[in-house]
Amino acid sequence: MTPLHLFLLLLSSAAVISVAVTTAYPSIPGTDSTTDCGLSGGDENPVPIRREVYGNGKIFDISHRYTVDMPSWESKDGVGQFLWLPKSMKNGSLANNSEMKLPTHTGTHLDAPGHVIDRYFDAGFDVDTLDLEVLNGPALLIDVPRDKNITAEVMESLKIPKGVRRVLFRTLNTDRRLMFKKEFDTSYVGFMKDGAEWLVKHTDVKLIGIDYLSVAAFDDLIPSHIVFLEGRDIILVEGLKLDDVQPGIYSVHCLPLRLLGAEGSPTRCILIK
Repeated sequence: MTPLHLFLLLLSSAAVISVAVTTAYPSIPGTDSTTDCGLSGGDENPVPIRREVYGNGKIFDISHRYTVDMPSWESKDGVGQFLWLPKSMKNGSLANNSEMKLPTHTGTHLDAPGHVIDRYFDAGFDVDTLDLEVLNGPALLIDVPRDKNITAEVMESLKIPKGVRRVLFRTLNTDRRLMFKKEFDTSYVGFMKDGAEWLVKHTDVKLIGIDYLSVAAFDDLIPSHIVFLEGRDIILVEGLKLDDVQPGIYSVHCLPLRLLGAEGSPTRCILIK
């Protein structure tokens, strides 16, 4: 049975996934996870463990870690400082309390209809109105031909079957590691307008994920976005970290912040086998 046939079978079957959680931190081989709390190095000199894969290879974090050097739209200097510690225990505060300031379309994030359609922005179609059911469920991770943007011809060649509602498109952006480079790169791969129109007309896809800061190619930036967002039923998730994940069928889970009035939001996304 091919992966696509299996995907269609999943769509027609009820699946229950139970995840056993024993602690808020990932376990560490060779330690007692109930007392270690995700730290190594002993009680006197603990060292935090940062991971990309959890649950013995079952859970993949496909969100980018926020850093000062991650790319920012049309910037040569990256995001820059976005985190401050105005209240510090070292300076006498009762607790450490950070403050954060950054554009809502930074790193792994999603777009609401008001992002490029002003009448939707004025009407209140913000990230708080997006359908969480669309953002969570069976998804197909596919590789896109590496030599061109996503056109109608490319979309037709991918042969995405009817019934597939969530697709993550891995492109040359991942191979070039563009999300790990500070300077914004206008040559990233994205959807051309005809590719967007083909997807809307010929598929049932409602969640589109891609591996750079925009789902739309730089040369067709606004037209492609409008095609996707005008119907208010497609959600765009941008800046995904799709390296070292095999193509195939997963359960995707993306949760944006409930930012009233915001047309975009940072988003934590994971894939579960």
